[in-house]
Amino acid sequence: MARPPASLRPRVGPPASRPAHAHRHRPARDRGPHPGGRVGSTPAPGTPRCPCVARRGARGRGPWCRPSSPLLLLLLLLGVPGGSYRPVVIVHGLFDSPSDFQPLRAFINESHPGTGVAVLDLFDRGASLRPLWVQVEGFRRALAPIMANAADAVHLLGYSQGGLICRALLATMPDHNVHSFISLAAPQMGQYGDTDYLKWLFPRHMKSNLYRLCYTPLGQGISICNYWNDPHHRELYLNSSDFLAILNDERLHPNASDWKRNLLRIRSLVLIGGPDDGVITPWQSSLFGFYDANETVREMRAQAVYRQDTFGLKTLEGRGALGGCTVPGVGHTAWHSHRPVYERCIRPWLT
Repeated sequence: MARPPASLRPRVGPPASRPAHAHRHRPARDRGPHPGGRVGSTPAPGTPRCPCVARRGARGRGPWCRPSSPLLLLLLLLGVPGGSYRPVVIVHGLFDSPSDFQPLRAFINESHPGTGVAVLDLFDRGASLRPLWVQVEGFRRALAPIMANAADAVHLLGYSQGGLICRALLATMPDHNVHSFISLAAPQMGQYGDTDYLKWLFPRHMKSNLYRLCYTPLGQGISICNYWNDPHHRELYLNSSDFLAILNDERLHPNASDWKRNLLRIRSLVLIGGPDDGVITPWQSSLFGFYDANETVREMRAQAVYRQDTFGLKTLEGRGALGGCTVPGVGHTAWHSHRPVYERCIRPWLT
């Protein structure tokens, strides 16, 4: 996540108070769910230099995949002669763009020459504040043709907010062929913290009162509010969250069984995070841990979504498909340019 310029901060007025009778564990009207590898600074000789990048259409809407030529797309997805690695698809985080991932591309090309790497180029910078279900649909249209041309599956890496988008993609795409899903410093259990990042976005709010905005229809139109998880207002979160509560199957919806089955198509889920992140709060959210009502962090196995296996997390661990990597000393914006993180936590999964 890059630091947002002042011009990109959301401008919202004071939220209206939510009536007390709306604080129910389940809403009276269920809105329901929305429809739904490797790189190097100097490519090896013969390596395609330009990946298939999904470009934005008018005003950031309507993505399409526009490689320079059909031959280049084929080389990207299948690798140059002698290459045997699966393509890697990367989804960026809040306020990021593909240019921020040049170091990671360089690491992959260096260690896995010939690997196709696609950093999807849509909802960049300020557009990353759009509602997450809108972004999921756009990324789905960009990802589908890449997967269709990768006979031996792809690896999917989501950074920060992009990790949640990737999990939603996996849940809502019944025919995806993702081999490994690498969640890099992503708030998988949500976000709740007074960080500099929060002050940039919402200068009039603190973590203790941001629920007054986020848990309204206006707030749910801003991406970060889609995964704002206030442990002191659990009922409001369950009733109002249009994204995370549904994705976690914490709020009942008719597609839960299908979404769980779709996610479980992956061979590996890799969770990466660390105590010095400074943005993801609590940082254990990157590993599916989160606060209880007393703001005590409870690790993944203590979470109801794990114990009840609502979306497949317990199943993945049971079959040995869940990997974790905790790295101290890495700030949030450094994860995708930190060579030791790549070597230890990412490279082993890019088969």
